[in-house]
Amino acid sequence: MTIPRSTFKIGGDAEIRRLGFGAMRITGPGIWGAPTDCAEAIRVLRRLPELDVNFIDTADSYGPNVSEELIREALHPYGAEMLVATKAGFARTGPNQWTPHGRPEYLIQQAHGSLQRLGIEQIGLWQLHRIDPTVARDEQFGAVRHLIDSGVIRHAGLSEVSVADIKAASKHFKVATVQNRFNLGDRGSEDVLDYCTAHGIGFIPWFPLAAGELTRPGSLLDTIARNHQASVAQIALAWLLQRSPVILPIPGTSRVAHLEENVAAGAITLSDREFCELDRATSQRQQR
Repeated sequence: MTIPRSTFKIGGDAEIRRLGFGAMRITGPGIWGAPTDCAEAIRVLRRLPELDVNFIDTADSYGPNVSEELIREALHPYGAEMLVATKAGFARTGPNQWTPHGRPEYLIQQAHGSLQRLGIEQIGLWQLHRIDPTVARDEQFGAVRHLIDSGVIRHAGLSEVSVADIKAASKHFKVATVQNRFNLGDRGSEDVLDYCTAHGIGFIPWFPLAAGELTRPGSLLDTIARNHQASVAQIALAWLLQRSPVILPIPGTSRVAHLEENVAAGAITLSDREFCELDRATSQRQQR
């Protein structure tokens, strides 16, 4: 089993393989508490380096804390090539409850907590999970700058932002990554992706496997999948990997079998015709 040979350097120096792993789903229902099958979650995490996956995306709010703690239990001490990225900017009060919390002191406190839970001396990539609309944007960016200057984090990114947000944050720190929702069924962040591509910023599409109506039997996506003897999810990942060299998909799962299926998508190369047909079909659908 292989994944794409192509790599990406986050911040210009942290080289990772482009197909990573999103660690949100290794928590309990509603992204709350421990996973239903903790042993399987640990097996999933330990399978990652065996499959040559060296980029994990998590957050303090997943559980909360549970995802980071499981990653440490399964993989610490991390190999030199493994990059565990984490995020802060949400407060959790219960299952499926997410409240933006961007006070600078909170962001700084949570980053220090992630450092301890992951068992590392510096967070290679830390991302502002959301820009809190109740707190001045520059105050939140200033907290990120403080974390960089104090050595808590090496590189910083943003999540669910506009091009204007990226430009504003860039006045405070170098934006290494942007994590927005993006997939074949939802291309609302196309302008952000294009900006990231032009400026060498890693673009991490969350919810990468969603394709909605495109997955129905007999659809274009389904037909291409059958031609490759693959699943529609694998084709959706293959399309993302070919859409831009800065895209870093992070499909998540709590099952080893599903993980292996996702990783196998890295070996699929769509023909120019297949890629363009999918690109055209989904672009037209977004414009309706």
